[in-house]
Amino acid sequence: MLTKNKIKFIKSLESKKHRIKNNCFVVEGEKMVIELLESNFATKELFCTPEFYSRIKQITKINPIEVSESELKKISFLKTPNQALAIVDLPKVESSNNFTGLNLVLDNIQDPGNLGTIIRTANWFGVDRIYCSMETADAFAPKVVQATMGAIFRTKLIYCDLPITINNAKHSGLGIYGTLLNGDNIYHTKLNQNALIILGNESKGISAPIEKLIDYKIKIPNYTTGSQFMESLNVGIANAIVLAEFKRQS
Repeated sequence: MLTKNKIKFIKSLESKKHRIKNNCFVVEGEKMVIELLESNFATKELFCTPEFYSRIKQITKINPIEVSESELKKISFLKTPNQALAIVDLPKVESSNNFTGLNLVLDNIQDPGNLGTIIRTANWFGVDRIYCSMETADAFAPKVVQATMGAIFRTKLIYCDLPITINNAKHSGLGIYGTLLNGDNIYHTKLNQNALIILGNESKGISAPIEKLIDYKIKIPNYTTGSQFMESLNVGIANAIVLAEFKRQS
């Protein structure tokens, strides 16, 4: 049964403070919940329509709380709730000292949509570790989780002290790349396939202390002619272009 206290508890998980306090977050929607149930994440509770449960009986050991669509609306963070919502344990904090292959570093990314897109794109290009500054938006907020389209279940997200992490990566032999407007043309640069790729804040870019640690400054060239006021690329789009070029050179 969906009680008032349970509704209040679920809605409280929109807040990072309550997610940390209760060590859990929300996943919702048919596709997302099915991916969750097939992942290694631990599902605490599942609320779903009888129709949805009839389709996922074979892939879950959890006894769900069956709810109507109108009840689902009361606990949903979506404009149009659909079929299922789960409460999930936050993953254990990962070590930040295992440096291999391509890794992303996010320096104060703030927009939930951007963060979700970055996680989704990183997963597409085979990047499974993303190091985030403590000021970066919380990856387990409902909007971010939804924007990842399931990639959050396949990506290790590590919130850490970035200067320490970057220096440890340097000592492990990784190249430190940063996306900056004064960088070298990425298409004319030889790219190391063991690397940290740093993306900066949407409006301020990479912070000064982090910029000092960069070995290779790179940029995506602007091919627009006749305009002096072209805005920089959205960070989510820039991330996709940068990862595509790294993979092209691999």
